Amino acid sequence: MAIRLEVSPKACEADRAPSRSETELIQATKAFAQEQRGRSWWHLWSTIAVLLAAMVSTLFPTPWPLRMGLSSLAGLALVRMFILYHDYNHGTLLRKSPVAKLIMLSFGVLTMNPPSTWKRSHNHHHRNNAKIFGSHIGSFPVMTTESYAAAPRHQRVSYALSRHPLTILLGYWTVFFYGMCLKPFITEPRRHPDCGVALALQVATVVTLALFVPAILLYSYIVPMGIAAAMGAYLFYSQHNFPGVKLQGRADWNFIYAALHSSSYTAMSPVLRWFTGNIGYHHVHHLNAHIPFYRLPEAMSAIRELRATQPIRLSPRDIYRCFRLKLWDPKKDRMVSFRGV
Repeated sequence: MAIRLEVSPKACEADRAPSRSETELIQATKAFAQEQRGRSWWHLWSTIAVLLAAMVSTLFPTPWPLRMGLSSLAGLALVRMFILYHDYNHGTLLRKSPVAKLIMLSFGVLTMNPPSTWKRSHNHHHRNNAKIFGSHIGSFPVMTTESYAAAPRHQRVSYALSRHPLTILLGYWTVFFYGMCLKPFITEPRRHPDCGVALALQVATVVTLALFVPAILLYSYIVPMGIAAAMGAYLFYSQHNFPGVKLQGRADWNFIYAALHSSSYTAMSPVLRWFTGNIGYHHVHHLNAHIPFYRLPEAMSAIRELRATQPIRLSPRDIYRCFRLKLWDPKKDRMVSFRGV
């Protein structure tokens, strides 16, 4: 369901005004990059309340369709909680609060998003968003048609698997367990001790529940975590791999251009916007990562340059169109499929 904006005659006149310079555009976002502390606390505690209520509801032996639905609800609540964690680590929400710090650290470790890995990879992603070479850290890798054709077979297979729909569907194992925890801990254990803690907690939780309460393992852990990881992995994939996305080389790369043309706007229903914490306004977030998630719609509505973005949706057709994009073709200046390469 697309978001409809009521546009006044004055807004129409503003839309016809000359485009602002890059400096002016950044300046325009600063009015929205101000945290409203009370709203931040409200969003944090209300999200925790919904998450805990959904998780507790999965513990009761209700009929399996209802229990599966409650597990799915818990998974969606995990996605929303992750958005608050994401904003907190950008320094956007609840800075210098020891209570928030404890909550976010605990959430990151328990959900295999340890702060040491997340901050490093995600900050790199923001600094290198949509560079043809150099954007693979903290994001899905991108190869050009030429580099893919010239690569050895094992490298092509590895690349194809990294962007395969099953890799995203199994994001719990591929993106989070392996990519966010196991690999960093193996390669740099001293730099990522929280990854070791996250792995130990995951293994201990799964083994304990499997031995003593397998039903709870399924409905209260595997399903919610699996849904949250798969949805999170897909949203992150589609935010920078969508029809019309533009990539640039290092020499030509421009932060503003990458925000407006290499980051998507995903139109969603109000319910999904709540559960995904407005992450669909991703181009706004990349333009200024210090805008709290609850002010992203406000910023998009007020800044005409942001309203010119063509939306994508979570329909099966749009999901298919995003998944089939595999390689950057410099000659066509767009993402293409593997077909013909």
